[in-house]
Amino acid sequence: MPALVSYLLQVSQNVKILRLQPSETQLITKCKKGDRKSQHELYQKMAKKMMGVSRRYTRSTEEAEEILSNGFIKVFKNIAQFEGKGSFEGWVRKIIVNEAINYIRYKKNLFVEAEDDWFEPSHEQLNEQNDAQEILAMIDQLPVGYKTVFNLYAIEGYPHKEISEMLGISEGTSKSQLSKARRLLQDRISGLNLMHKS
Repeated sequence: MPALVSYLLQVSQNVKILRLQPSETQLITKCKKGDRKSQHELYQKMAKKMMGVSRRYTRSTEEAEEILSNGFIKVFKNIAQFEGKGSFEGWVRKIIVNEAINYIRYKKNLFVEAEDDWFEPSHEQLNEQNDAQEILAMIDQLPVGYKTVFNLYAIEGYPHKEISEMLGISEGTSKSQLSKARRLLQDRISGLNLMHKS
């Protein structure tokens, strides 16, 4: 028996002990105490997904990065308010969406943009393998007001009443923006389908 114990001790000295990743709850607890390393780790864990959220509301990666950065400053500033009820990711997502709204809501004529702003996608880029990317690109190229309401309603799931409060517009304007966004998308998707058939 002593030989076995001696062998196990020798083996354990040669084996690297794996550092277990802290759970989300542990990270949140440490972040609430202002632990910088945990804040960095939590940011790294969530940044890619939240970048996708912020990018949906902007025209460029640079704008999305600014939203993401400012959003996470607010996350860490207000993290003590997260009580563990519901999804932490959902809580962070809401902050990022609100930051995106704050970023774009002051743009001049946000909700009266002409449809001329609509970008014509390049026909050379269209092919059946990229349908999903093309549709996402079409959403991205919508006028800012249309895109904002479309994202809030169709992707984030906010009702028109909340959207109107968030954006400082009437429910009717929110519904109108959504309707126009859908019409533009349907027209472009129909054109895309026709090109694929020809």
